[in-house]
Amino acid sequence: MLAQLTLFQTQPDTLSAQHVLAIFPKAKTLPEGVPHTDLLRAVLARRGMKVEELAKTPVAANTADGGLIAWAMLDFGKDPFALQTGVRKALQTLLDEQPKSVAIVVLGDAAQRQRAAELAAYAAWVNGALLPVHKKKDERKPLQKIAIYGFDDSKAMQGLKAQAEGNLLCRTLTVLPPNELTPGQYRKRVKKLAQEHGWQHSEYDMQALRKMGAGAFVAVAQGSEIDDAAIVHLSYKHPKAKRTVALVGKGICFDTGGHNLKPSRYMHNMHEDMNGSGVALGILLAASQQKLPVNIDCWLALAQNHISPKAYKQNDIVRALNGTTIEVMHTDAEGRMVLADTLTLASREKPDLMIDFATLTGSMATALGARYSGVFATTDELAQRAVSVGKQVGERLCAFPLDEDYEAALDSKVADIKQCTLDGEADHILATRFLKRFVEHDTPWLHVDLSASRCEGGLGSVASEVTGFGVGWGLGMVRGE
Repeated sequence: MLAQLTLFQTQPDTLSAQHVLAIFPKAKTLPEGVPHTDLLRAVLARRGMKVEELAKTPVAANTADGGLIAWAMLDFGKDPFALQTGVRKALQTLLDEQPKSVAIVVLGDAAQRQRAAELAAYAAWVNGALLPVHKKKDERKPLQKIAIYGFDDSKAMQGLKAQAEGNLLCRTLTVLPPNELTPGQYRKRVKKLAQEHGWQHSEYDMQALRKMGAGAFVAVAQGSEIDDAAIVHLSYKHPKAKRTVALVGKGICFDTGGHNLKPSRYMHNMHEDMNGSGVALGILLAASQQKLPVNIDCWLALAQNHISPKAYKQNDIVRALNGTTIEVMHTDAEGRMVLADTLTLASREKPDLMIDFATLTGSMATALGARYSGVFATTDELAQRAVSVGKQVGERLCAFPLDEDYEAALDSKVADIKQCTLDGEADHILATRFLKRFVEHDTPWLHVDLSASRCEGGLGSVASEVTGFGVGWGLGMVRGE
């Protein structure tokens, strides 16, 4: 649950809060109205800092009454990611003490106060809420109240709160241990969410998928002892919608690698291989909370990649839903298999835009690290738009090539296409060329390889290692920004 937000146009003569964050624009002198100005000057003098150096390093100090105050100076000429990071670091000083409430004072002109208030409220929401842990005694305390002084437009905060709800849903699902989020358990959670939020809900279970001929998905899911895998379809409809966006999420609840077994180092945290489905769900939740005038179809490919006598093997040849035959080269390339049939189903509905999210390849993490995610697009214009929206929302994307000649590496002598190569070169590109085979009707399509789904030390506004990356960006794309 997110903390309750209260807004005030002006700050009181005396702040009684025990945890205070003051945010003001970059300048060589301190503006009027900074709380505890004398204390701040003393801190700067002790550290030998100039006032403008606050734009690089926020500072904090204990007040005479035993409270804690942090001061942050923002250079509004910097990009959104830098601003988000600065506010998050300043606020985290307060949140580390697990307060029940925080007071945030924003200074500057009207536009600066609004921007600072938005940044601070969002960071407080996503970092003040608690992610699940499984300790004998959980002594953590969630943030319950946020008071912002200097800005009082509640409508401007509604979209951000919805985005925070979506981000929190994504991260909550992602951190759940694999014995608590099997495909069957995941399906029950999704059904409950659909009932709570009025989404249309349907499922293609294993029996239906076998009957339909969705052999790529079934090949992966058949290795599980229990037939609980499914492709889940959720729909949000708006009466004034003029376009439809399809969201597709990879939901591998645990990935052993299959017969090509991962070593323990690389199998650790593979319960997070369902993060793409969490991103898609988070966007759907936030969009429906805001009642955005767009129709959304959300497709979740929920399965596990297990070892068993029934599991698919190298050199198997399987037939996908669209009739394409696939030569299996490596059982740890299961994500592109479950997505293949899911993309076919989603594209057959002829959406105006289709976006899939997946923690798909190690090569993308090698290429970008954990601070960017990679994106592929069916047109240069769409790729440029995706990168631009990423810059605007502080979830940064790097566009990669999707040229046709890459696909020669996937030529097969015994099937229509190889699932991957064994040398792994440019696998993030080859995986996308593979997936493109299953997108029908020339659907405008974006593929996001989520290398930034986990980042040590946090990323942007989010302090936890699991970042929820993609929810804010996806909302921007859905809104048509």
